[in-house]
Parts: sequence; structure tokens; C-alpha cells
Amino acid sequence: MAGAELLEALWRTALDAVDPERLVAEFLERRRPRSRGRRGLFACGKAAVAMASGAFGSAPFDEVLVVAPREAAVPAALRAAVLFAAHPEPDRSSLAAARAALAFFRGFGAGEEIVALVSGGTSSLLALPRDGVTLADERSRVRRAMRAGWPIERLNRLRVSLSRIKGGRLAEATAARVTTLVLSDVPGADFRVVGSGPTVSPKKPLDRAFRVGDNRTGLSAAAAAARRAGIAVSVQRAPLSGEAAEAGRAFARRLRGGARRRGGEFLLLAGGETTVSIEGRAGTGGRNQEAALAAAIEIAGESGLAILAAGSDGRDGNSENAGALVDGGTVAAGNARGMDARKRLAAHDSASYFGSSGGAFRTGPTGTNVADWWFGYARSGR
Repeated sequence: MAGAELLEALWRTALDAVDPERLVAEFLERRRPRSRGRRGLFACGKAAVAMASGAFGSAPFDEVLVVAPREAAVPAALRAAVLFAAHPEPDRSSLAAARAALAFFRGFGAGEEIVALVSGGTSSLLALPRDGVTLADERSRVRRAMRAGWPIERLNRLRVSLSRIKGGRLAEATAARVTTLVLSDVPGADFRVVGSGPTVSPKKPLDRAFRVGDNRTGLSAAAAAARRAGIAVSVQRAPLSGEAAEAGRAFARRLRGGARRRGGEFLLLAGGETTVSIEGRAGTGGRNQEAALAAAIEIAGESGLAILAAGSDGRDGNSENAGALVDGGTVAAGNARGMDARKRLAAHDSASYFGSSGGAFRTGPTGTNVADWWFGYARSGR
């Protein structure tokens, strides 16, 4: 199998490992909720529909509310329970969804239980600003923070400070026990902050929160598949972080170094979430394509190296791509089409580059979200 084909196959193995429907179904099969009173099911995030589908087989629910992105595919059994809201920036639909969620939680009382299924994207899908803050204020402040390259943990703290329901306040709206299952897109951090943690409150000690899967779940599955194929694998311990372009160059150097030390076929796997700091105007792209383009410049002209960087949700930044696949010939391919890799990188216009030169990795919405995976392949002559 060629390097590019192997990377894509392993990336899809990682994606299969974080299938939200299966993860939730398996968890609830092992640990059935304890309440004998009315039970509600609430799901929100990019994986909300699949997570809710996985919960249906565990036990009947008296009330169900699912808040999902507009592009989510919804099975017939769930359609009546789904509200669509905006992502990546909240709008009036996010306000309506947040008010519906608040009413849903207030509709349950002592002796009853709400099973809350939370995944990445919840912060935008549920938006109910605190008193004195408008939705426009919230959007503006979060947008500025994102352009400044704030990491997700810091962004979520800002969102909590601006919200009436984030930071556990949604859970505090009900006397019912809240059991939260999280599919985490915040590698290396407390999984309870995913989606700005609306259903996890330190003020309710009888509530419980569990992580059903995360970025590492996918990495472990991909590494195991590669080892079964007889390929040497190194999984980066530290989550990906920092400026995307800088991290992309560093990843390429680590891949090259690992190949030289080991010889033969070698894979370097990493996961996490980087940032992109933007001043002034920017083109089309996202953190994964930016990292991939920086890596392509680093390995330009070298043979036997390939890198795939893509978001597990199938969407990278303001583009339609999940990420990009590059090798030692990517820069030359761009030159042949009049595209200067360094200029496109400086202009934060990576998607335009890959759209012209090739290498765009497109999956469409995947229905899950555990941040990003970067997979590197090397074959040396040693």
C-alpha cells in the first residue's frame, strides 16, 4: 500500500474507533442509569445525533431533546426531537436552542434523571448570553479571541464568563440528577469542559460525568492497526498545540528524524488541536491545512515522506476540506500551477493552495468530533 493510501486508511480506522453511536451504546450497556423516575435524554454537539441514537437502546426516555448542527443527517426516529442551530458561530437559532434546553432541564425534578450527551460544537449551538451581554457582543469577543490564537481551554473560559447556561449552569436549572457522557474534543484537558461544560456543575455533587471517547481513542486504534501490519509506529505523547504552521514544521522534522533512526517503514501519529493567529485579512483554510502546508515546505524535494493532517469532524476552518495530504512533491506541484506555497501560507490561504495544486482531503461531515489527527509516513532505504 502506498504511503498516502496507508495514511488515509489509518485515519479512517481512527475515525471508526470514535463512532459516537457505538461508544454511547456500549457505555450505557455496561452502566445503566439508576433513576426509577422520569428520564430525559438531552444531546448537543457535532456528534449529538449519533450519540442520541446510541442511547435509545439502553432504556426508554420520557422526553428527548437533541441540538445539532444544520448539516447533520437525522434518522426518522429522531426528527421530532431535533433542533438545528448554528456552528461555528452562534446566531438566533442558537439562542432558541439554548432557551429550549433550559426549559427541558427545568421540566425535570427531584427523583428524576437527565442523561446528557455532550460533544464538541456545543458552545456555539447553545448560546444564551448573561445579563448585560448581547449575542453580538459574545460573537465579537469570541471571534477576536480565536483570531488571536487562543487555545480551546481559554476560549471556553471566556464563553463561560459570557453565558447564562455554560459552566454547569444548565445542570443547575434542574433538581434532577444529571448524568453526562462526553465525547471529548479537548485533548490533554479535563473532559468536563467540552462544549464549555453546560451540564457539569461542581454545585451538584450527586451528578456524574463520564468520558466515552476522545482523541486518544482514535490514535490507539490507528497505532494498533499499523502494528498488526508490521509497521514501526511512534505515538506522540504530548497533544498537538501552539501555532499550526510551527507545529506542522516540527511534526515533519520529527517524522524525518524517526525515519532516519529506524529505517524501513515508519509511522508518526499525533492528535490535538493547534491554533492560527490572524492579523488583517485571511484567505480560506484551517489549522490542519496550514500545518500541512508548512510541513510540505519543510520536506520539499524529499522522497519517501507523506503527511496527512485533518479534523475528525470533517471540517477544517472556513473551508469544505477536512485537511490536507502532502509529500515531498507538494511544493513543486504548486509551483507548476503558479501557486507559491510560502506566500499562500503567509496569507492563511492554504485551502486555495490545495484546491489548485492537489492534496485537499475532503470527507464531508463525519458526525463525530475529537479534535485533529496528524499521521506521518516515512520509508527509508536503510
